[in-house]
Amino acid sequence: MKKYTVPPLYVPRWIKKAVEELRPPPRLPVSQWAETNRVLPPGSPIPGPWRNSVTPYLTEIMDAFSHGDAETIIFVKPTQVGGTAALENMLGSLVCQEPAPAMVVYPTDTLVERTVEAKLEPMIKSTPALAERYLEHESTAQRLKFRGMTVYLSGANSPTGLASTPIRCLFLDEVDKYPGASKKEADAMSLAIERTKAYTTNRKIFITSTPTLKTGNIWRAREEADEERHYFVPCPHCGECIELKFAQLKWPGKEEYPDRRERAARAVYACQECGGVITDREKQRMLQAGRWQTVRGSHAGAKSTAYWISTLYSPFTSFPEIAEAFMKAKDDPELLQNFVNSWLAEPWEDTRLKTSAELVLERRTEVPEWVLPEWTRLLTGGVDVQENSLYWVVRAWGEGMTSQNVAHGQALSFAEVVRVMNLPYAKESGEKMLVNLALVDSGDQTDEVYEFCLANADWALPCKGVPPAQSHYRISTVNKAGSRANGMQLVLVDGGKYKDLIAARMRRPNGTGSWMVHRDTGLDYAEQVTAEHKIAERSGGKVVQKWVPKMSHAANHYLDAEVYAAAAADLKGVRTLWPEEEAPKPPPERAPSPAKPDWIPNTENWI
Repeated sequence: MKKYTVPPLYVPRWIKKAVEELRPPPRLPVSQWAETNRVLPPGSPIPGPWRNSVTPYLTEIMDAFSHGDAETIIFVKPTQVGGTAALENMLGSLVCQEPAPAMVVYPTDTLVERTVEAKLEPMIKSTPALAERYLEHESTAQRLKFRGMTVYLSGANSPTGLASTPIRCLFLDEVDKYPGASKKEADAMSLAIERTKAYTTNRKIFITSTPTLKTGNIWRAREEADEERHYFVPCPHCGECIELKFAQLKWPGKEEYPDRRERAARAVYACQECGGVITDREKQRMLQAGRWQTVRGSHAGAKSTAYWISTLYSPFTSFPEIAEAFMKAKDDPELLQNFVNSWLAEPWEDTRLKTSAELVLERRTEVPEWVLPEWTRLLTGGVDVQENSLYWVVRAWGEGMTSQNVAHGQALSFAEVVRVMNLPYAKESGEKMLVNLALVDSGDQTDEVYEFCLANADWALPCKGVPPAQSHYRISTVNKAGSRANGMQLVLVDGGKYKDLIAARMRRPNGTGSWMVHRDTGLDYAEQVTAEHKIAERSGGKVVQKWVPKMSHAANHYLDAEVYAAAAADLKGVRTLWPEEEAPKPPPERAPSPAKPDWIPNTENWI
């Protein structure tokens, strides 16, 4: 049987050409789109065509927005590493290659207007691919109109601007400056992310910020991410891939170069693998050969990926500049917090007030329980009143705010407290002392505490905790008409200040000026007296520090009792309570590498 073949359909050349011209160009990764189209306007650090080679660490972050599996990309960054430019490149690529509803959220409405005027419009007008799609006359500060899409811009302080039109691509900038949730509204991040829920399979969320606190938005997003990646670069001496860390930045000592600028000018990086000296001249080549590596989680199938980098990687900031910034800031807590946040991209935590049960047990002396140290000049007590029991402490005080816990315990009745506070406490030499003053918490069982203090007015006063104040304590009076206690002295105690005192003195080695405990102190007391830690929180647009329990429902009764004992000592004129904190001793130096100058110190654990 004869077979027939169908001749191919003839298509005129002009039709083929027309189809090719109508076919959309292949979608480029964001980094390639930026290098092909983006032009940085005058006033930028490096104006002119965008070059990925300047900040090579941004390439993978940008491309994760266009081709990566993760729907949420988190960038924890310092200042001066190009993070804002990366966000702009993602937005520009979206406008030109895959138009879709998008939103950019800034901390405030005022910042929205300034950013549109100072950054976004100059970016659009200096980049021809964006300029030809921009519908300027239809745009406002809250809406940038392009052919095929609208970019909504909102301040995080305007909840109404965050809840309406569905969006597919969301950009959250400087999220640690966003206001928190209110009683009427969820927090700004949650409200904005809600707008992407309609796009269940192809939404993209980019979150970036310089961190402030561990409780801040960006650090929480980093901790919740499925994967965390850091940038590693090859050492020019040994070839090992290393992560640049501030502890490896070295400069000469003050003895050799008294002038701070001279010391900073000699700052170099010492490779943690071989000790080889790395200068800024090698940094750019190292960045070019660098790669992102997963340090937590798994890269495969991660729905959210966090990228972290510090100013050590910035091509715009030298090692000497970083060293000088640290030297300027190290003795000022506010400046140091800014350095930790804006240069190291780490959350601020005042480690000088950290406490632990182990630290308490290190403060044990050779003096047994119930015995007074020979240096005792004053004896005070503190009682924390609970619903079913009372926790009490007795503390000895000497010159220079030296103190030691003499005894502590849990009583089931006020009668037991009377017995303990009226015992004659003796030194080993035989000299005996009585408790000069004890403060009793009146926040619980108030009437009973007032009656107790009236009956023991020669050595007991009621006290009550108050919010942070200028002074450690102040004397008030009981205002309770019809009560026998009406007009009795009431001590209002700022517990936070006394906790600062305890934490700072606890870190001193045993001796004059230290906060110590007796030889027989056990773990339960040690855990309770360190059950809280001081953290920084953002409140009303300001960063405030407060003492909070380390874990929910943690018992802190002995800590409260020690606070009252310290306040009682203050009332008895034991000396000024606010101490000068002593810096921890630096760790011993390691043997210097032959490739390392002999002036390079070990700056690990600098904070």
